[in-house]
Amino acid sequence: MCALSIAFARGPNFLVIDPDECIDCTLCVAECPVDAIFAEDDVPAGQQQFTALNAELAKIWKPIIERKDPLPDAEEWKDVAGKLDKLER
Repeated sequence: MCALSIAFARGPNFLVIDPDECIDCTLCVAECPVDAIFAEDDVPAGQQQFTALNAELAKIWKPIIERKDPLPDAEEWKDVAGKLDKLER
C-alpha cells in the first residue's frame, strides 16, 4: 500500500488528509475533482483552519485503504462555500 492511500480518511460526509501520513508529494492535488487539495505551502490563507481539522479528524476516522465511490450528493455540494457547519463527526 502506498503512503498516498493511507493519508486519506473518510468520515460521514467529509474527507481528510492525515498530515502524519502525507508526504506532500502533491500527486493528489491534480487528482482532486473539486480543487480542494493544496500542497502544504500553498494552502490559501482563508483555509488554514482546515489543516488542524484534518489532523484532528484523521486521528479518529479510519484511513481509506481501497477506492471508494464519491458520496451520492458530491456533485451537488462541490461548489457550495461555507459548509463547515454541515460537517458530521
